[in-house]
Amino acid sequence: MFVNGIGTAAPANRYSKAQCWEAFSASEWYAKLNPRAVGIVQAVLQQDNGIETRHLAIDTLEEVFQVDPDTLHRRFVQHAPVLARDVGARALIEAALQTDDIDAVIVSSCTGYLCPGLSGYVVESLGLRSDVRAYDLVGQGCGAALPNWQLADALLSARQAKHVLSICVEVCSAAMYLDNDPGVLISACLFGDGAGAAVLSAEALPHRRRVEWKHSRSLMNTAERDALRFEQEQGMLRNILTRRVPGLAAQHAAEVLTAALQTAGISQGDIRGWIMHAGGRDVLLALEDRLGISAQDLRYSASMLYNYGNLSSAFVYFVLQAALADNAPGGWWWMSSFGAGFSCHGALLQVEE
Repeated sequence: MFVNGIGTAAPANRYSKAQCWEAFSASEWYAKLNPRAVGIVQAVLQQDNGIETRHLAIDTLEEVFQVDPDTLHRRFVQHAPVLARDVGARALIEAALQTDDIDAVIVSSCTGYLCPGLSGYVVESLGLRSDVRAYDLVGQGCGAALPNWQLADALLSARQAKHVLSICVEVCSAAMYLDNDPGVLISACLFGDGAGAAVLSAEALPHRRRVEWKHSRSLMNTAERDALRFEQEQGMLRNILTRRVPGLAAQHAAEVLTAALQTAGISQGDIRGWIMHAGGRDVLLALEDRLGISAQDLRYSASMLYNYGNLSSAFVYFVLQAALADNAPGGWWWMSSFGAGFSCHGALLQVEE
């Protein structure tokens, strides 16, 4: 499988940590939450947490604090199809393909629910063929990009498609929840809105740098399911984010990487590019320590986190796009994501020099 085009998009409005703190201080939630909870929000938004700005699908920050089921659902319905369309179109343009060339579309999201799913909106808005194979993947959280690509690889390997359009779209501001729980509050301060897309093909196209998907591995540790997940509370999604997440992410990332390297018959020293999901600054630090890599190795992940926050499943598209735009050295690259479950996924990419 070859990556022949990438597209990313985020809502137009971008907000800094300082703006978020100012809006929170003026909101009714400042008085509704207990002093400890307010202190947590202040600490996250006024200290270095690896994030400076986030793009959110709102016109004013005051809208963020309208936390009710109907408002949040409308936000997802309004923005998720548009973001999915935009990134799909950008990936097609980069691949220099027409809409009729796409044989399958796979859309992943965890921040809202539609039935019929987002794939139908993408088929309609992009004008894909009516006989296109369309799949909606849900429930995989931040790690969803890699399972999405695994399904694309299966379709291409089975000759059920020549070109697959892969999309991950997350309107995290449509999954906003606030209460006195530290994990809930930290989550509200970390996530941004965005989408990523890739054209994945059975053959490499000649006009762009050759990026080939070679091997992938996955790991699901159901014993740690409660460490990172969504639950339903008052008709809304409530993110469960525990202190164990950075350590779990690093532990599982190392296990998946080791297994993939053994399958490929190469060593970690052969990896020249790291395309890693960044749950937050502490996750990146844990990955550095557990994998024995440097901040320089994770520079693209850190840069995307700084400018966009945690984009959930869409994040790794931004990181891969940044590495390619920077003409990072070719060779073996490792792409990895993790999320609800507790799940972790990884893939070895072979990138042309």
